[in-house]
Amino acid sequence: MALNPQLLPNGMPIPFVNEMFVLVRDGVEFEVDKIPGGHGGHVKAKGVMYLSNIRLVFVASKPVENFVAFDMPLLYIHAEKFNQPIFHCNNISGQVEPVVPENEHRALYSTHSFKILFKEGGCGTFVPLFLNLISSVRQYNRQMHQAAEAAAAAAPRVDPLQAAQTPVDEMMRHAYVDPNDPTKIYLQQPSGGESQLRRRAYHSNAGEH
Repeated sequence: MALNPQLLPNGMPIPFVNEMFVLVRDGVEFEVDKIPGGHGGHVKAKGVMYLSNIRLVFVASKPVENFVAFDMPLLYIHAEKFNQPIFHCNNISGQVEPVVPENEHRALYSTHSFKILFKEGGCGTFVPLFLNLISSVRQYNRQMHQAAEAAAAAAPRVDPLQAAQTPVDEMMRHAYVDPNDPTKIYLQQPSGGESQLRRRAYHSNAGEH
């Protein structure tokens, strides 16, 4: 994960090189733990969720102290589960590992538990697309690691941007559209004045591409 990723003026995350946004979902509530600051590290906020072929990004409608947005690389998410409680709203829960800078030690960073709550409308479009995409990303990553091992190469630290190589076009074209789900699928990539701005790594600033 990465706290407060770089955003465009319209609130959308600045994309990475080769990043393709799959969908955007408004009206979600997001909970995450172990965030530096108040509330015992637990943050709850309402806002917008973006899903791309690299990551899941929550952007809060209103900042909660120092918490503005939260970036979760798909390759770093695990234990994800779709929950349908009888007396509460549908939600996705899971855990995400930190994106540790090259020169820092993993022990300094905590694994976060998160929850995405769908309090406004259904989730019949978002949930299948998210689960299918994360499954495809993992499968593609496993194949790449097996190829590296076959070439007798040492397995490097997992690069979250590696997920961008997973083909997603077909998945998006055949996605089920739930009329009760306000999720919007990006049939064309969103563009704006800063559409040429691209990030090359998690711990670097954006530049022209």
